[in-house]
Amino acid sequence: MGMSFAPARLAVVLLGDRLHAAAIRQNRVETFVIETDSPAAALRAELDARGLAPRTVAIGLARAAVTVKPIDLPPVSGEMRDMVRFELERHLPFPADDAPFDFMPLPPEGEPGAAEARRVLIAAADRRTVDAVVRLAEEAKLRPASVTVAAHDLLALVRSDPKRRVVWVHCAGDTADLLLFRGSAIVLSRSLPAEDGQLAAEVRRSFTVARWRNCDAVWVSGDGAAAASAALAELDVPVTLPPYTPRAQQRLTALGESPRGALELALAVASGRGIRPLDLIPAALRPRRLTRFQWVSVGMAAATLVLSLAALVVPGFREQYRLETLNAEIRRFDREVRAVERVLGELERKRRFLATVATLEATALRPLPVLRDLTEVLPGDAWLTMMTLDTKGVELTGQAAQASVLIALLENSPRLERVEFASPVTRGRDREQFRIRAAWETPRASAAGSPAGRPGREDEDDEVPALRPGTPPRPSATPPAPTPGARRP
Repeated sequence: MGMSFAPARLAVVLLGDRLHAAAIRQNRVETFVIETDSPAAALRAELDARGLAPRTVAIGLARAAVTVKPIDLPPVSGEMRDMVRFELERHLPFPADDAPFDFMPLPPEGEPGAAEARRVLIAAADRRTVDAVVRLAEEAKLRPASVTVAAHDLLALVRSDPKRRVVWVHCAGDTADLLLFRGSAIVLSRSLPAEDGQLAAEVRRSFTVARWRNCDAVWVSGDGAAAASAALAELDVPVTLPPYTPRAQQRLTALGESPRGALELALAVASGRGIRPLDLIPAALRPRRLTRFQWVSVGMAAATLVLSLAALVVPGFREQYRLETLNAEIRRFDREVRAVERVLGELERKRRFLATVATLEATALRPLPVLRDLTEVLPGDAWLTMMTLDTKGVELTGQAAQASVLIALLENSPRLERVEFASPVTRGRDREQFRIRAAWETPRASAAGSPAGRPGREDEDDEVPALRPGTPPRPSATPPAPTPGARRP
């Protein structure tokens, strides 16, 4: 068999000098019996050999080793456990001091006066018995999870009706455990000889102790179930096998034929979960179990914590959702904004281009108006071989019959002033070579505020743009008519 280290639920039932063990691992059930002088070592060895690795063990005691009986508590106020401890001494056959015990309330059965007293079912065992089984588990390197009466855990194998009163007779060897319960609440349990032949009479006697008049069903299980069913037929109540759950039925089929009754008890103890009724485990080893009010407090604390976290987290989620919505809107408008920015950039570039064109137009030199004025001013015998214009003025180079006459004529020009010879006049064969420099006339106050002496807008009959913005030049004296046949520049 291969080793498996998956946790298993283990139960050990002590019946006489034997240990009956049952292990449930997933859907597999393994059972074995230990009969030796060193049960702890044998149990550990058996678990290792089978590859079982349980951490805890549920311990089941024989019904004969535990005192189980209903008692009435006086109708006084006080802690119920303290009241039960005070009443134990009158009901136990062994010293009650420090004896492990547990109890569970019993529902009233409707008898007169029953409502005046509180009725509980107690279970108590000798301290030495409980200490012995706990020590056995610890020596086997297991932690005790519970110490209960094995027959009480039989209820873990069935699903019962809470309104029905049921008697369950389970036979294990030569002992029959008698269990009275209603729904899932145990009312009474007893241990009887299985072959006494008085099972029916003992059941009727148990009705008196439990304050029952009759029962609704009788279930029989374990060894010799057929003989026990025949003995209980005189109760005039249906005697049947227990209605096991499908899972319990599947697990029971894995049990061997002998000793089936004891192994059924071990399987029942292993199948039990949660809080077990009448648990005798010492307080130091008892798992912490919350009461109903503690569960309510834990639930309220958990709800408060959840609400507090929600109060902290929900606004953040809301703001995050809002930011995501805004980001989506921004992304939606971003394309349009980029398009507008491109248009604005294009408009700005065109504005700068137009400003540059306007600046160039305002500062550019225009020679055509100047040439026209010179043609009208200069006499017909004057020839220009070169004309140079810049922003300061104009320089003329050429030939004339009398170069000195040109100074006066150019001074009368509406565009020029400070006319002078740039170099001495040289005399040729029949003409004088001259080089004249003149500045643009200084602007004077006018309606348009533009300089009058520099080339500006053309006269009204000239469509050529002016050299500089301004008003038309001042009227001047009519230049002398050119000599017929003379060439002009």
